[in-house]
Amino acid sequence: MRVLIVSDTHGRHGNFDRALEEAGQIDVFIHLGDVEGGEDYMDAVIDCEKHMVRGNNDFFSDLPREEEFYLGKYKVFITHGHAYYVSLDPEYIFEEGQARKADIVMYGHTHRPFFEQKDGITVLNPGSLSFPRQEGRKGSYMIMEIEADGTATYDQRYLG
Repeated sequence: MRVLIVSDTHGRHGNFDRALEEAGQIDVFIHLGDVEGGEDYMDAVIDCEKHMVRGNNDFFSDLPREEEFYLGKYKVFITHGHAYYVSLDPEYIFEEGQARKADIVMYGHTHRPFFEQKDGITVLNPGSLSFPRQEGRKGSYMIMEIEADGTATYDQRYLG
């Protein structure tokens, strides 16, 4: 299973289209908020299972604030992250993941990639495709693959 994980596109589709093309065939698409009206576009161009949540800039969106679902054997919790103070410290979102018995926690909001595995939980942020804030300022996204044996691997990617 191949999963494309993006966040913070802010209504801009140029880098999103590039990431979608670079990712190749995907089975699941995850957007971690601040879609800013891009939901219809993404629905139109992506033909697979989709999970999208609203962010702090998605004022008129009907998207859920957060979602829990399974990818293979992994329980996943997704949210934009602003309600969990991720700009200050990822510890709050980690604790929320523990409380929800999640295996994987995904968030956005900071516009900076993040990846940590501890105490059996993977916490990740793919960064922002539209307004990256990390050194080098390249739009970023993540590919998660679940192998036939159930093992999950993660690949942080940057647009060239």
